[in-house]
Amino acid sequence: MGPCALLLCSVFGLLLGQGAGQISTEDCCKDGRKRGNDNQDCASLPLISESITCRIVQEQCCVTVLQDNMCNTGINVAKDQGACDALFTNTCETKTTKMCCDCCLLGMATQAKNLPCDHDLSVGYQCSLVSRACCSDGAPEEPTTDAPKTELANDENTSNGDSQLRDQCKGKCAHECVGNGTCTCFKGYKLKPDAKSCEDINECLLGASNCRGGERCINTQGSFRCQREVSCGTGYELTDDNNCKDIDECETDIHNCGPGLECQNTQGSFRCPPKVKCGSGFIQDALGNCIDINECISQTGPCHRGQICINTVGSYSCQRNSVNCGRGYHLNEEGTRCVDIDECKGPEKVCAGHGCINLIGSYRCECEAGYVFNSITRLCEDINECRHYPGRLCAHKCDNILGSYKCSCTTGFKLAADNRNCDDLNECESNPCSQECANVYGSYQCYCRRGYQLSDMDGMTCEDIDECALPTGGHICSYRCLNTPGSFHCSCPVSGYTVAPNGRSCQDVDECVAGTHTCTVNQSCFNVQGGFRCLSFDCPNNYRHVGETRCERLLCNDSVECLAMPLRITYYHLTFPTNIPVFTNIFRMGPTHTVAGDDIQIVITSGNEGGFFLTEQVPTGGVMSVAKLINKPQDFELSLELRLRRYGTLSTYLAKVLVFVTQEEPRLPYKPLLE
Repeated sequence: MGPCALLLCSVFGLLLGQGAGQISTEDCCKDGRKRGNDNQDCASLPLISESITCRIVQEQCCVTVLQDNMCNTGINVAKDQGACDALFTNTCETKTTKMCCDCCLLGMATQAKNLPCDHDLSVGYQCSLVSRACCSDGAPEEPTTDAPKTELANDENTSNGDSQLRDQCKGKCAHECVGNGTCTCFKGYKLKPDAKSCEDINECLLGASNCRGGERCINTQGSFRCQREVSCGTGYELTDDNNCKDIDECETDIHNCGPGLECQNTQGSFRCPPKVKCGSGFIQDALGNCIDINECISQTGPCHRGQICINTVGSYSCQRNSVNCGRGYHLNEEGTRCVDIDECKGPEKVCAGHGCINLIGSYRCECEAGYVFNSITRLCEDINECRHYPGRLCAHKCDNILGSYKCSCTTGFKLAADNRNCDDLNECESNPCSQECANVYGSYQCYCRRGYQLSDMDGMTCEDIDECALPTGGHICSYRCLNTPGSFHCSCPVSGYTVAPNGRSCQDVDECVAGTHTCTVNQSCFNVQGGFRCLSFDCPNNYRHVGETRCERLLCNDSVECLAMPLRITYYHLTFPTNIPVFTNIFRMGPTHTVAGDDIQIVITSGNEGGFFLTEQVPTGGVMSVAKLINKPQDFELSLELRLRRYGTLSTYLAKVLVFVTQEEPRLPYKPLLE
């Protein structure tokens, strides 16, 4: 793992700060360079001295060798392949190699474009050195001839010497010949690798243009030009000399002046003055049309007092005003002046039954209570008290009437004695409900007794609730539900069950305890869900009874058949409902105590023809579990054999397991037709 960029900082200060050792700094540097040439890890070199200065010099000299080797590798790749794509990785070592490769390509490109190798680009000190070195290595040797260079521009007076130069190149040069078979190109071009053809130099790409700020460089054949980056704006266009020139919209006919307007160009825009000038008494609109001025409206008092103004096209006229009495007045008999009219004494009843008071030029009505005089219509109009005094006249509803108002109450209330407030109405007094009624403020509520529900149709009638038909009715009774008016009751199967104290569940009857079984004296009664079983067993030959459910083998005469028989036969009785989950452990079998080295095996020897059970070994013996779902009642008589090998002796034990599978839980679907 090589270092990326290790800097040799304050080396000389450290050299001065360390005491002189037995190994010189030159020896430390030689050791570091040697290990760098061996491509060792400079960050973990074996120390040749206890001096810190020696360690730093040793490490930095090693790094310098590695960096030089990496840089030389990058330069060789650039010269051999002409590209650095193979070095495009993000490792610490290849960054230096790729930098030298890229900088060498820069120098080679500079030389190929006939540009000076000593450029002033800010590419860094090391990159600049590599670029100049690669540029100088590829530069062509200067011609040894003393013939001066001549430009073959558009000069019609070409000398005989120039003709001789072209003859020396035998006409192979695209631009000009400098003698001795060497071709050169005009300014702005560079020589192609074939040493005779010329191609354009992109001054914009090389940064050799002199464009100002706000301009961008555009390359041309043999030269370049500068163009503004920001446009001149609306109404201007960019000229070839990179300046902004006003666009004459009138000359180019890109204006929008109407037919009655003429176009006048301005800097960056244009104007549209009208072609025709309007005379006195007219005003011109935006489209150049002449519109008449109404002097009677636009001027204040154009006519003398006692005259009226009449507008004409382009002017106006004044006429003398005749005597005209206004409303509430009429001319006197002489017709010289206006006198007041007494409207209260006229044939028309102006106040319609209300009091009338005459005024100069008018009249006023004295309206009765509940009315108000309208000075515009000159009438007494009814006052809408409900609108003028909202919420202050009546407790509930206010209804306007002519000259007054009246109050009313909403449903569930009755008008109080003051004819304004409302008292609650007790609707239950009229017995609106079929069962129970509760009066509430402004209404009433019907209730039903337990077992009934309020009808959705009228909200007053109580209907019987069929508890058995409810969505949860199937869970009310464990077996059968019987609906009754206002209630229900549960029943159980005729035999084997009785109703539990909660009145809903079915409780198994233990016939063995109740003494209702039919087992004989020689049989034992075993209770199961919903019934019982009569059990009896006898021990086989060579066995004797030990307890109520166990047989033990008698002594053997060392015969193989006898020794192979189980030492003990035990009888077990199990009962469980149908649909018990698969893999449920129902029986466990094992020795009383275990000894290290015991080999225990348990197998079902008989009674498992349907494959409903399986056995599994456990550290202390074995267990029997349900292998597949038992979905109907049935009885099983299983024989489980336990084989115990202890201290080299094999002993067997037999368990007779009687399994009684009963119905999971008796239940009947609810059918109302059975009621």
